[in-house]
Amino acid sequence: MSTQMIIILFYLILTVTIGCYAKKKSGTSASFHGCGLGILMCVAAGTGEWLGGTSTTGISEYGFTYGISGAWYTIANGLGVMALAIFFAKLYRSLETVTVPGIIEKFIGVDARTVASVLLTFVMLAVGTAQIIAAGTLGVVVLGLDYNMAVIIMGLVFIVYTQAGGMIAVGYTNMIHLIAMYGGVILAIIFVSKNIGGLSTLSVILPDSYFSLTSIGMPRVSSWVIAAILGACTAQAGIQPLLAARDVNVAKKAGIITAFAVAPFGLLTALLGMVAKAKYPELPQATLALPTLLMDLNPIIGGIVLASILAAILSTVSPIILACGTMITKDIYQRRLKPAASDKEILLISRITTGVAGVCCIFLAIALYGTTMILDMVFFAYTIRGSLFVVLLYGIYWRRTTQKGAIYAMLLTGIVGFFWVFYKGQTGQFPLHPNFTETYAAVTTAAIATFVLSHIFNKNE
Repeated sequence: MSTQMIIILFYLILTVTIGCYAKKKSGTSASFHGCGLGILMCVAAGTGEWLGGTSTTGISEYGFTYGISGAWYTIANGLGVMALAIFFAKLYRSLETVTVPGIIEKFIGVDARTVASVLLTFVMLAVGTAQIIAAGTLGVVVLGLDYNMAVIIMGLVFIVYTQAGGMIAVGYTNMIHLIAMYGGVILAIIFVSKNIGGLSTLSVILPDSYFSLTSIGMPRVSSWVIAAILGACTAQAGIQPLLAARDVNVAKKAGIITAFAVAPFGLLTALLGMVAKAKYPELPQATLALPTLLMDLNPIIGGIVLASILAAILSTVSPIILACGTMITKDIYQRRLKPAASDKEILLISRITTGVAGVCCIFLAIALYGTTMILDMVFFAYTIRGSLFVVLLYGIYWRRTTQKGAIYAMLLTGIVGFFWVFYKGQTGQFPLHPNFTETYAAVTTAAIATFVLSHIFNKNE
């Protein structure tokens, strides 16, 4: 067994052990979904939503292709979390619910809550599946494992510890993951940069465009920022820890600290991509940038860095499947099917739905491996999340918003978003205009449709 494999196995065992220990402290449904969390737990649990496989392998690919501007992905997410903390944390907390669909019900209606819960569960499953594919691919490229076996092993790990301890397990394990992520990436930069004579040589080897924050293109940057700010305010996995915070002040402070923990990470992983470009300018695919760099490291350092990448993936998947289980349990089972369910029953259903969400991610990851469908699915999922916030804003600030109008607007936005992503996948460009991305299409549709349809379907219908 290789040194890298031993380090990875040790890290997985450590994660499961911590998660199972947390089960002792999650004996009620409230503690499973999160309640009375302090700042550290909120930050740890919330950060995982924003720092996953995309912030490591994905941004390193952008760094290889475009340079430091690839970091806008996490910078945008940081801005989104900051907006959530400053402008909406207090309002959301006052509504006494642990789900985003529960917030939507307060302003629009119970049927809108059900529809939003289904749509947001799809969003979470799509993002979770993308993370599992990243973990499986990493197992194949770096560890030489069979893809299906890698996916099943990784999948069972996050299902076991999340299902056992719920939000407590997510918080405890994500503390370790966050340390591993930053520590591993910084270690990687130190060691791989030595191979090219230090980071200072990058300015000599790479074109000036690699050091511009706009080289990736302003349409993409603005699209990311808009999607991140809108999406952060309806991201169940990111919002749930704030809703479970001890009080409003803890929620706001935790949100602001989370933003500062998320934003800089992309700068580090983009640097790794730039180092790969400097050392291996002829790599046929940007996706090979990070795995190729890992091959250059000695086995111990490489194993630690690989564990940090795995930590990023685990830190995202865990809160995602917990978010799915929470929404299905609270918004559908308890709200619509069995309002009088006991706490013991709610806890059992929560564990079951969390586990089922994880299994769905595993099956989808196996089914979609080697295709571009998952990337399209994730883009489509993000358009849904951002557009739901537009509909929610109408419900909060426009008294004439109707439930039927909002529901039809949500569904119409989903159709438009799917068409935009599907059209791009088939033709290589967006409809109407190359810079009019799926984010712009979804947000515009949601804004217009909610206004028009709320006039068509009045509150008395």
